[in-house]
Amino acid sequence: MKPHTPAIKQYLQIKAQYPDAILFFRMGDFYEMFFEDAKIGSKELDIALTSRDKGAKDPIPLCGVPYHAAESYISKLLQKGFKVALCEQVEDPKLAKGIVRREVVRVFTPGLLTEAAYLGTGASNYLMGFCADEEVFGLSFIEISTGEFRACQIVGVEPFLNEASRNEPKEILSWRSFENHPCFSRFRKAFEGRMITYLEDSKRERLQDLPALREQFPQVMERIDRDPLAALAAEMVLHYAAESQKTALTHLRSLFFYKVQDFMGIDETTKKNLELTESLGGGGKKGSLLGVLDQTVTAMGSRRLRQWLHYPLMDVQKINERLQSVGELKEKKIERKDLREALREVQDLERLTSRIFLGHANARDLLGLKRSLLKMPDLRKILEPLETPMLRALFLEIEAFPDLFELLDSSIVEDPPFSLREGGIIKAGYDEELDALRAVSKEGRSWILKLEEEERRKTGIPSLKVRYNQVFGYYIEVTKSHFHLVPDRYMRKQTLVNAERFITPELKEFEEKVLGAQEKICQLEYQIFERIRRQVAEATPRLQRTASAVANLDVLCALAEAADRYDYVRPEIDEGDAVIIRDGRHPVLEQMALEERFVPNDAELDTKEKQIVILTGPNMAGKSTYLRQVALIILMAQSGSFVPAREARIGLVDRIFTRIGASDNIAMGRSTFMVEMMETARILSQATSKSLVVLDEIGRGTSTFDGLSIAWAVVEYLHDNPPSRRPKTLFATHYHELTELALTKERVKNYNVAVREWGGEIIFLRKIVEGGTNRSYGIQVARLAGLPDPVIERAKEILSNLERSELDARGLPRIAKTTRSVAKPVESLQLSLFSRPDPLRSELKRLKIEQLTPLDALNILNELKKKAESVGES
Repeated sequence: MKPHTPAIKQYLQIKAQYPDAILFFRMGDFYEMFFEDAKIGSKELDIALTSRDKGAKDPIPLCGVPYHAAESYISKLLQKGFKVALCEQVEDPKLAKGIVRREVVRVFTPGLLTEAAYLGTGASNYLMGFCADEEVFGLSFIEISTGEFRACQIVGVEPFLNEASRNEPKEILSWRSFENHPCFSRFRKAFEGRMITYLEDSKRERLQDLPALREQFPQVMERIDRDPLAALAAEMVLHYAAESQKTALTHLRSLFFYKVQDFMGIDETTKKNLELTESLGGGGKKGSLLGVLDQTVTAMGSRRLRQWLHYPLMDVQKINERLQSVGELKEKKIERKDLREALREVQDLERLTSRIFLGHANARDLLGLKRSLLKMPDLRKILEPLETPMLRALFLEIEAFPDLFELLDSSIVEDPPFSLREGGIIKAGYDEELDALRAVSKEGRSWILKLEEEERRKTGIPSLKVRYNQVFGYYIEVTKSHFHLVPDRYMRKQTLVNAERFITPELKEFEEKVLGAQEKICQLEYQIFERIRRQVAEATPRLQRTASAVANLDVLCALAEAADRYDYVRPEIDEGDAVIIRDGRHPVLEQMALEERFVPNDAELDTKEKQIVILTGPNMAGKSTYLRQVALIILMAQSGSFVPAREARIGLVDRIFTRIGASDNIAMGRSTFMVEMMETARILSQATSKSLVVLDEIGRGTSTFDGLSIAWAVVEYLHDNPPSRRPKTLFATHYHELTELALTKERVKNYNVAVREWGGEIIFLRKIVEGGTNRSYGIQVARLAGLPDPVIERAKEILSNLERSELDARGLPRIAKTTRSVAKPVESLQLSLFSRPDPLRSELKRLKIEQLTPLDALNILNELKKKAESVGES
């Protein structure tokens, strides 16, 4: 086998350091990929696969992409779940002795991106790291594109998975030993499709003492000692990110340790069922709560609003601070309009600042920063007279930055090129040396025109041209018809079909002078740009504070805009256990173009009198809508938003649980019913008296008797729990038998969705009214769906037969029977002529109805009535 060339040897040495990444190896104007990377790159990027040393017995697979187009190719690989290591030439090839020195200058991974081309604007891009010690987990989230860095420590597998999924990490980091943890398979299935990197445990010993955290964040040392696993997770992601970026990430804001208990719990199931940020219909943000409330006008604000919805607060004071500010902005329409107009001109300050600090920013990024800073004085001027504490704090946090604005305004041209290496970035008058070089280049152009004119005169060739191209430099071009006029001092440079190109000693001397000046201009402009970028980077902490304040301001303005536009009211928030909503509306559905008017409804829940609401009614009547709207109104209120209602009083809810709809997980071997039961089991084990439980059908995935039995037992369990474990519950069901629970369980209340029958059809009134219903109207809905008439008629017969056997001989619901000692229902509520075997039963059996006259029948009925009354009194 032929020995490798020096370049391939260098490639293999560097590749060995990054075995899990596709290596983009810079060679001239291309990034080359070799061996297995070339095969992968060719397939995934749909580019030609060729080979090096084609004539050899074992040619080396090869493919490549132009260096100026690398960004789009890297983006494609990242979307497909690959890492990319970018290997650059780190010395000038002209000055290199032997092979050009190359180094990996950056590793691109899905969780460590800063460029706008790789990132979605409205969502954060988290790298999550975690450490596990049996049932205790430390989690850390880093967002290098914004400077966010936080960590928490959690007990329990379920809370760990909930917190991880709530943040939607793009990349996950853990130790190799986690593969032996009892919850490993569950974790892998929960995050299937995400990039997961496992660090070798040998590194853990080096990181255990937290060297990076102790140096960079000494102010949080006390919390580090209190939450050791969270601190180790933070050290892990900080170390991994710094290695990938090839620089210290000192732009990260102070490490924030938080407790999940400080925020309302929202698991992945609840987020999905409530369509919090994405609609179930696959429409993305459209059709979700975020889609309605996101009236933000900056990318920062959109991300911050999403975070507020994912993390509703559990602190009444903080919630009210948000609500006060939304209220002031709602009332002060002119100020809100002016703020929003100014905010529209502000670009993504958070990500611009990070790119500048990390050295990834180009001239257009600095221009975007300048245009954003131009609006800071306007924002401060509008904010200054506003009164609520949160808005006053934002006024103080937003800086005007006159120094940075002046620097950028005087240095960067208004329409800079994308490339930083080809000049055209720095304004005239900013740097004397640069201006002098440009003067030489400018004089050169006039010299060329003068030379062309003189040569035409001297030679008598009227079509003579003096031109330049990047391959051949400067030249004199003469058509073949004038060859006989070419002087001897012309030296041939290139032959064309219809012309010849020449050079003269004078032109060659000029070329060296001008091209040297142009090259120096490009080098100097890049040096000046880097100097400016470093000056701006020194202001990173100030810029980050301002960016965060602008994001919060944008969210408050957006919530005020939504409140004003959609007629929302300010909710009252307290520490109590009652939820009272008057004329509540579904925030998403009411904004859709529905064929009928949306009907508002009340809701009232607590833990003392109205703990569990059994909601019955037909399909399509609006039960699911009602359940979701109550949950969404509570979530909106604790996020700091006004709510769609006439009035709302919300006692803090620590978690919203939902069990809605039918779903399966075939990949995990779980049927629809199994998934339903697992979700129900989780609710029963975790809900507290501060929780809201939303159940939309329980037991529909199995036989009627099994399902009804389970649903009945679930309600009893939720009701009979100790006071600290009695969640406020909304339970929609087609098992109208469950309404009988209100007879024996004092905190169970019956409500139904009102309907009216007319001419064999049903009319949905969409109104929630007190009382249960004993009909589901399923057959009428089936008729609306188009089932054939014979099927409908037969279904009615079968339903009539089934309904006759629902009560026992005493007129009591059969499902209520139990072998346990429970309180007996009040007899008067289920009074029946057959509740006692004698003497009425015997007398009725003796009657021969066919022989009675109407008068006889009335007399006998009167006697039976008197006897029944005397039996009841005894």
